[in-house]
Amino acid sequence: MSRTKTLTDYIRTIPDFPEPGIMFRDVTTLFGDPRGFRMAIDQLLHGFAGIRIDKVAGLEARGFILGGAVAHQLSTGFVPIRKKGKLPGKTLEQAYQLEYGEAIMEIHEDAIAPGETVLLVDDLIATGGTAEAGVSLIERLGGKVIGCGFVIDLPDLGGRARLEAMGLDVHALSSFGGH
Repeated sequence: MSRTKTLTDYIRTIPDFPEPGIMFRDVTTLFGDPRGFRMAIDQLLHGFAGIRIDKVAGLEARGFILGGAVAHQLSTGFVPIRKKGKLPGKTLEQAYQLEYGEAIMEIHEDAIAPGETVLLVDDLIATGGTAEAGVSLIERLGGKVIGCGFVIDLPDLGGRARLEAMGLDVHALSSFGGH
């Protein structure tokens, strides 16, 4: 008798990518399987059941896939938070630190109305820098981040703790040690 698959069964691990010593957690295998993808979306929603969500914001790029599906399931709008220079309209930008240097995320100025509640979604939480930049952009537009949902948490990198220290409700569907 075969056991029922869990979410982590759908996530492929690729050793030494993008550099030696890194265990890359690949969610494309999860996205490519209808049962795995449905499971991820259902579980992301479960963590925020009963909470009013006006918009779902997704972080570039895999957060677009998850966030779009979550927004569809909730019958609400989707807001992309993108790397600098990718959005065509007027934007707000937020710099954040990378391991070596700095990057900038942007959001359209009219993407979120003051007072709207927003769920931030991405595939993975590592150091938390990108998610923190996304939260800052949402809040600068007057939105209230009601929580953050991720498929994967890499707790050794401290991102979840960083977001929780900001008072955010963080739900991750799986956890992997290491980098």
